[in-house]
Amino acid sequence: FHHGDDLDARSDMALASLLSGMALANAGLGAVHGFAAPIGGSFPAPHGAVCAALLAPVTRANLRALRERAPGSPALARYDEAARILCGPQAMADELAVWLDGIRQELEIPRLSAYGIREQHIQELCTKAVRASSMKGNPVALTEEELACVLREAL
Repeated sequence: FHHGDDLDARSDMALASLLSGMALANAGLGAVHGFAAPIGGSFPAPHGAVCAALLAPVTRANLRALRERAPGSPALARYDEAARILCGPQAMADELAVWLDGIRQELEIPRLSAYGIREQHIQELCTKAVRASSMKGNPVALTEEELACVLREAL
């Protein structure tokens, strides 16, 4: 992103975007995308930046909820696997959220407050998000309170 004039890098990113979209279409969406539509429809916020700002907070919320309500869920093992792939062979799921936050910061992706989202918007966004079809793909059903915590963390 530091060299926007690098056409090869831009082509590689376009391919990466295409492939990630294909992967998401096959794997299903979740809370990140459940928030993306209501936020994108209400604020001048780029879809990818919204998703990036939400990814670590949603990961943390999912891990907490899974450990409390579904400790035998295979999703916990998948989070551990993602952590090992991205963070190292001994990494566990909690390190994944830290890594995701670090990448967001390194890429200078702003927090949601940069797009005008404030505390007073949280309830309405959560009400809309909980009804979003994308939420069905989340590994655990998050309560509106948990969703509100996600948004507060992403502000």
